[in-house]
Amino acid sequence: MILVILESPYAGNVLRNINYARQCVLHSLTCGESPIASHLLYTQSGILNDQIKSEREVGLKAGLAWRKRADLHVFYVDYGISKGMSLALEQCKDEGRRYEMRSIL
Repeated sequence: MILVILESPYAGNVLRNINYARQCVLHSLTCGESPIASHLLYTQSGILNDQIKSEREVGLKAGLAWRKRADLHVFYVDYGISKGMSLALEQCKDEGRRYEMRSIL
């Protein structure tokens, strides 16, 4: 299995985006990948609050730290590209990292 950083929108319509991200994780798994979706993990109750700027920044940094180990960065874009996704995409381009844009809906 290849190690994948999974990106999908979180902010905005949070409930829809959480459900969508879960579908994206499942899709990635069915592609034979081992995805990490830090925006699902770190925003769970009792971990980090995405509405608090300092906590959001910690989550973004922690998620992006995985890029040193990942084989691929995958952006699921059915609901657009969020600010966090845009940051990750720019870093992929700047660092020459492999990435893919995907749609599943």
